[in-house]
Amino acid sequence: MTAVRQVDVLVVGAGPAGLAAAARLATAGAGRVEVLERETRPGGVPRHCAHGGFGTWTRPLTGPRYAHLLTAAAERAGAVIRTRTTVLDWEVAAVPGANTLLTVGPGGPEALGARAVVLATGARERPRAARLVPGTRPAGVYTTGELQRAVHLFGQRIGTRAVVVGARDVSYAAARTVRTAGAEVVALVTEHPRARTSPARARSARLVQGIPLLTGTTVAELLGHGRLSGVRVRHRDGRTTVLPCDTVVFTGDFVPDHELARRGALDLDPGTRGPTVHTALHTSRPGVFAAGNLLHAVEPAGTAAREGARAAAAVLGHLAGVPWPRPGIPVTVEPPLRWIAPNRLTPGRVDPDRPGPDRRNPAAALPPPHLLRIDAPLPRPVLYVHQDGRLLHRARLSPLTAQPHRTLTLGVSWHGRVDPEGGEVRVSAG
Repeated sequence: MTAVRQVDVLVVGAGPAGLAAAARLATAGAGRVEVLERETRPGGVPRHCAHGGFGTWTRPLTGPRYAHLLTAAAERAGAVIRTRTTVLDWEVAAVPGANTLLTVGPGGPEALGARAVVLATGARERPRAARLVPGTRPAGVYTTGELQRAVHLFGQRIGTRAVVVGARDVSYAAARTVRTAGAEVVALVTEHPRARTSPARARSARLVQGIPLLTGTTVAELLGHGRLSGVRVRHRDGRTTVLPCDTVVFTGDFVPDHELARRGALDLDPGTRGPTVHTALHTSRPGVFAAGNLLHAVEPAGTAAREGARAAAAVLGHLAGVPWPRPGIPVTVEPPLRWIAPNRLTPGRVDPDRPGPDRRNPAAALPPPHLLRIDAPLPRPVLYVHQDGRLLHRARLSPLTAQPHRTLTLGVSWHGRVDPEGGEVRVSAG
């Protein structure tokens, strides 16, 4: 039997969520905190996002600078970050109450046991094969992450003419990277009737940068042998057109990187496709927590970092002996809502990182709001929360926020009205 090395907390993933969790845990004296990262350097996706938009409004940062500060904070607090280390699977714990992970790194295979595990494996973009785009298999086909790593980390040339598939925030960031690499953006292509980004951003790309936006259009085929020579697109009316190009970038369509969660038999939510979690980010497996874009693909780095810190607070409670919550009541959504997170409730439970009600500030005892996404714009958005046909809560939203590219938030004041013996809680929009 392989010898198991014991630590107090294992954090899987050195992106914003994992680094924030590690920094808070190490600062709080949680014992030996190790972060496992399969890449050569910590920092996650921000590491190769050369654009701004990270940090805070008062202190805006580029992605690499933001990643550096998160890494430095974790290391300064005393967390051990091990890069080029991949977690392969779970093993039956050699110590009761512990979770054991099988890993491989520069020193070879190793089994690590921990009193608590934080999964912060993030999300990934679905590549061309997963999107079932037919055609040849030429060079010059990227996802956004592959493009940004090639350009910003390795200084590689990518071609001269690129088609960007998608019209979300990440798509426009990809178009900017293409231009940074000295290539022309032939067009942005989206199946939707309009761009799923802010009107100002879409207008700037079209009018200032001269990038055409083809709406109601899908990629029907990739062309070329050896190197991409063009993309055949199909318009809403059935017409097809070939866009000559030597590069295509598939953007968006993020899915949680949940392979490790699935192998650990964690319950997965059908909407988010990540692990189901309570408001304090407990999963269905005792001793295992989850945070960041593993739970909801995909939210900003700041959201992931805040969730990492919140998971760390719950880990501290677990290490101090706070009982693991029951499976809880599922929280589900109805179309056009796509998903909600957190998606489990244990009525009457006080989160371990909350000392209890504060009469001077009652909101301080409440957990953060639920996050939601929708599939279609809502002109007069109202969120309804029901349980067994009983209305628990009603919240009117701003029409400006009820767009597919924006995150909706649902407060938690209704948690106290949930029946612990009742059925699932359903959130709908109208």
